[in-house]
Amino acid sequence: MEMYNNMGPQPGMPMPQAVPQPNPFGNAFSGPGSGLIRSGLGAYGEKIFGSSSEYVQSNITRYFSDPQYYFQVNDQYVRNKLKVVLLPFLHRGHWTRISEPVGGRLSYKPPIYDINAPDLYIPLMAFGTYVVLAGLSLGLYGKFSPEALNWLFVKGMVGWFLQVMLLKITLLSLGSGEAPLLDIVAYAGYTFTGLCLAVLGKIIWGYSYYALLPWTCLCSGVFLVKTMKRVLYAEARSSDSSRHHYLLIFVALAQFPLLIWLGNISVNWLF
Repeated sequence: MEMYNNMGPQPGMPMPQAVPQPNPFGNAFSGPGSGLIRSGLGAYGEKIFGSSSEYVQSNITRYFSDPQYYFQVNDQYVRNKLKVVLLPFLHRGHWTRISEPVGGRLSYKPPIYDINAPDLYIPLMAFGTYVVLAGLSLGLYGKFSPEALNWLFVKGMVGWFLQVMLLKITLLSLGSGEAPLLDIVAYAGYTFTGLCLAVLGKIIWGYSYYALLPWTCLCSGVFLVKTMKRVLYAEARSSDSSRHHYLLIFVALAQFPLLIWLGNISVNWLF
């Protein structure tokens, strides 16, 4: 037993050398072909991430556009745009937008150069004016309160959202869902321009409200029909023209209950 327990390296005898085991993957990234592998993987990764970023950017531009585009306005544009929105019957020019090639693709000129281009300056200013005039109207009747003004603000936002949904669903029904969302938001927001005129008439002389509101509804309906038919409808691909007419008539008629609801300045939601 002692003989086996004392077995080990004896003085003067060489140590056995361990034989290294070959690793088939050890030199994949450091051998002679490592440069080709790394360059191939780098090119593949750049292609994947590059195409993904281009896809995301193209979809953002396709559906949301550039917000700065909608605020490129001047005094002349605002005056002319208000005439088109409030008096669409007197607009003798065309309703189509002016296009121009930008970066190898077709784009539209900003509002400062095109009266038919949508903007967000007028809708936002009109919405703010609507809330202020509504609060003033409540104050004249002794019903003003911060809570009531807050409810009117929410009511206006809900009305704007309903208008956007109406236009969006109509476009989808026409076979065109590719219009930028901010375009639809802008066109829906023009509703508040005529609404401000009707509320202001109610403040100055109560009976004028009953003449201004139907006129506002009619002008808003005509403006949206012209816009949908000549501007947004340009992207539609459906060939059912009778269906187009019915949907556009529905959009025009829907302005009456919507604007009557928004024009009724009260602390109640329905009346």
